[in-house]
Amino acid sequence: MSRRDPGSAIRDMISHAEEAIDLVAGKTRGDLDRDRVLQLAIVRLVEIVGEAARRVPEMERANVRNVPWRAIVGMRDHLIHGYHAVDLDILWIVVQDDLPALVGELRKTLPQEPR
Repeated sequence: MSRRDPGSAIRDMISHAEEAIDLVAGKTRGDLDRDRVLQLAIVRLVEIVGEAARRVPEMERANVRNVPWRAIVGMRDHLIHGYHAVDLDILWIVVQDDLPALVGELRKTLPQEPR
């Protein structure tokens, strides 16, 4: 287990999820099919989100019930170990629907920064 604070892992999850969301902004599902570099970038960013989720301690995860921790880590495991069977339809849904919702939930867990 990392000695880093859980807020650091959560901030990593947010930043990499937002980067994936930004990469597909203005793009279509067909663009993902045609752009191998985009595919690789999105896969890697989602892997990083899952890896950061693994670093969040169980006690902290229990306090954030609206986040599907097991599914996020499972997606990371599938992308890394089942790289040959990445379903781009699922990946697209994750980036379009799941990551924006995830970012919203994770932002609620961070302390408000002074203005």
